Amino acid sequence: MKRGACSDSDQPIREKSEMSKKTKIFIDGSEGTTGLRIHERFEGREDIELLPVSSELRKDVKERKRLINESDITFLCLPDDAARESVSLVENEAVKIIDTSTAHRTKEGWAYGFPELSKIHRKNIKEGKRIAVPGCYATGFITIIYPLIAGGLLPKDYPVSAFALSGYSGAGKKTIAVYEAKEREKELDAPREYALTQKHKHLKEMQKITGLDKAPLFSPIICDYYNGMLLTTPFYTDMLSDGQTPEKIHEFLSGYYSGEKFVKVMPFGKEAEYNGFLAGNACAGWDGIEIFVTGNEDRVLVSTRFDNLGKGASGAAIQCLNIMLGCEEDKGLNL
Repeated sequence: MKRGACSDSDQPIREKSEMSKKTKIFIDGSEGTTGLRIHERFEGREDIELLPVSSELRKDVKERKRLINESDITFLCLPDDAARESVSLVENEAVKIIDTSTAHRTKEGWAYGFPELSKIHRKNIKEGKRIAVPGCYATGFITIIYPLIAGGLLPKDYPVSAFALSGYSGAGKKTIAVYEAKEREKELDAPREYALTQKHKHLKEMQKITGLDKAPLFSPIICDYYNGMLLTTPFYTDMLSDGQTPEKIHEFLSGYYSGEKFVKVMPFGKEAEYNGFLAGNACAGWDGIEIFVTGNEDRVLVSTRFDNLGKGASGAAIQCLNIMLGCEEDKGLNL
């Protein structure tokens, strides 16, 4: 019998009593940006019991090990090496892990926490014990590329490229402090391109999860606003299959994500309502992801817009938790 108060199926009284037990949650790395947001999202949830750790012991291996093994589900909101260490501390076979780091996103035996991609992805999350939450940039990229390859519109050997705008919160506490300092460098007032060596840490999952033959060319840009993300992929229509147009691609993606609460394919031509602009911070505070298809008969742009701290991080982690518990997927989230 799985713990958690979310399942609503008819059960004998004794079984219902078991199901009414709160799910014990430990957040390993609760003082980081993602950990804090996950903690906030549990406020008011009567089905969750958070296992607290004192600030002086939050890095103590013995205390973390104790709490991990006392939990039903542990969230890892840690750097990669620390996340791997935490997994090695698991001795209780019933403990489930939801990892928000990069450490396990392409590792065998871990479910990739993006349920909208396919029925298999959602099933693996529901039944799995080890869930890897997608990276923020990877979320925007994979939302576009995975269905286009799965549907045969985009060849696996296409030389895919992408550029993205992100709020500075995605870079972590140290960068947040730099951007929010009273005195700071003038260059922080302008968008800054980075990962110029083409070795961004999300590239590995971008390629593996979508099935691309080569890693994409990727140019991320950090901007002077707190949260929100916009990622765009350009395509030549004559390099796609079956005479694709913006209208056909829009129709395909609308069908692919039909019925999904968290993925919203925006009406064709919607960008005109924004005077032809797409702002990177427009979805801040929202836990879904928008898709825009624009361009012309020769060149198409497909863009995703979302919150790097929402569907790109803590929101996705909570969505995975809800699936594991049998809750409504948007429980405790903002849609």
